[in-house]
Amino acid sequence: MKKQSVLPKFQMLLEQMGENIKLARKRRKLTAVQVAERAGIARSTLYLVEKGDASVAMGAYFNVLRVLGLQDDFLKLASDDVFGRKLQDLDLL
Repeated sequence: MKKQSVLPKFQMLLEQMGENIKLARKRRKLTAVQVAERAGIARSTLYLVEKGDASVAMGAYFNVLRVLGLQDDFLKLASDDVFGRKLQDLDLL
């Protein structure tokens, strides 16, 4: 499998997302082992999720969010497409 490369400024966004996931786990007082087992992933994969690693499959991120009760956050991705709507409005003129 080819390693995903992400520009440094965008890698920071992934790292913040990973940190947010880690904090959500800790707020729920769940151990990394508990979350990994419930998500059906290896502990090492959860570590990568909490680091915001771009090589981790989206399904693994989803399963971790599901265990934390945050699966609906996936629906927020690209839901407020301001730029796309502006482009669409230009086509309507």
